[in-house]
Amino acid sequence: MDFHFSPEEKAFRQDLRAWLKENVPPDWEGVFLEEEEKEWRQGREFVKKLSDKGWVAPSWPKEYGGMEASPALQLVYNEEMGYHRAPIGSVVQAVGYIGPAILAFGTEEQKKQHLPPITAGEIVWCQGFSEPEAGSDLAALQTRAVKDGDDYVINGTKIWTSNAHRSDWCILLARTDPAAPKHKGIGFFLVDMKSPGITVQPIINMANVHSFNQVFLEDVRVPKSGLLGQENQGWFITIMALDFERSTLVAAAISMAKRNLDELIDYCKETKVNGGTLLDNPLVRHKLAEMTIEIEVGKYMVYRVVSLQARQEPGSIEAAVCKLYNTELDVRVANTGIQILGLYGQLQRDSKWAQLMGRFQKSYMYALAMTVGGGSSEIQRNIIAMRGLGLPRR
Repeated sequence: MDFHFSPEEKAFRQDLRAWLKENVPPDWEGVFLEEEEKEWRQGREFVKKLSDKGWVAPSWPKEYGGMEASPALQLVYNEEMGYHRAPIGSVVQAVGYIGPAILAFGTEEQKKQHLPPITAGEIVWCQGFSEPEAGSDLAALQTRAVKDGDDYVINGTKIWTSNAHRSDWCILLARTDPAAPKHKGIGFFLVDMKSPGITVQPIINMANVHSFNQVFLEDVRVPKSGLLGQENQGWFITIMALDFERSTLVAAAISMAKRNLDELIDYCKETKVNGGTLLDNPLVRHKLAEMTIEIEVGKYMVYRVVSLQARQEPGSIEAAVCKLYNTELDVRVANTGIQILGLYGQLQRDSKWAQLMGRFQKSYMYALAMTVGGGSSEIQRNIIAMRGLGLPRR
C-alpha cells in the first residue's frame, strides 16, 4: 500500500482547501446544524456553489456530473470536506452510497434520470431502511411491495428517516417475496416522495431538533421502472451500498474529529488555570496525546479501505472494522472534550458560557447515534466475527 498522494491529488487538496476557506459560510458553526432552517438553506446554497465547480461527486463519471476521480482523490475530497465541516448534509447520502448503488445496478434510464440532478444540487434523497420492528436486524423488515400491473403497491412504515420532510426521493426496501428467506425476498426501490399515500411524521431527537422522521406508506404505487436491480436483489444491493457508506462517510467523520481535537488543543494552550494553562496538566496532555494517536490509527484504517477499492478488491470486512472503530472513536473524542472543558462542556451553543460553541456537547450526542446508524457497532462486530474470522453465528 502506497501512503503517498500523487502530485495531482496534492494539488487538488490545496485547491479544494483554499476554495472551502473562501466559500464555507463565515457564520457556519458546523456539526450537524443543517436540521435548522437557516442552516439548511445555507447548506443548499453551498451545494449549488460546489456543483458549479463540478465537485459534488468527484468519483462519478463525467457524463453524470462527476470528475471520474480515483478513490485516492475522492479520499482527499472527503477529508477536506470533513475537516472544514462543509455544509453538505443535504447530499451526503445521495453521493455517499445512493448514487453509487444506482451506478452499479441501475438501468441507463435510471442513471440519466437520477444522477445529474444529484450532482447539480437540485434534489435531496433520504433512506427508507429501518422500521419500528426492524432496526439493526434490517432483513426482518415488514413493508410489502405487491405487483399490480405495471406498478408495485407498497404498504408499511419506515422510521429514523433523516430529512424525509425535505426529500424529493427515497431509496426504500420492501419485501417482494414473503415466502423467501428473509434476506432473499427483498426489493430495492426508488420512490418519489410526492407519491400519493406517503405521510411524513416528525421525530424530535435528544438534541431537540427535527432531523428524523417516521414515514407511513399506504397503497403507494411505484412503477416497475422504480425497482433498482432485480426484484429480489435488494439485500445484495443494500450490502454494497452500506459498504460504500461505511468507507466513504467515515473518512469525513474522522477528519471532523481531527478538527475538533485541533481546536480543543488550541483551547488548552490558551486557557489559564491555576497560574498556568490547561495544557500544563499532565492528565490533559496524556488524554490529548491518546486521542491524537487514535485518530491517526482511524485515518489509516480508512486509507486501507481506499487502497482496496483502488485495486477493486473486496473490502467489506475492512469497511466494517473501519466503521466500528471510527464511530466509537468519535464518541471518545467528544467525551474527551467534555471532560477537559468540565462543566462548560455540557452547555449548549446558545449559552453565553458555552466554550467552543458548545460543539462537544452536541458532538457527543450525535456520535452516539452514529454508532447505530449505517449498521450498529454490534452488527459490525458480528460481520467481523462471522465473515472475517469465520466464527459461528452462535
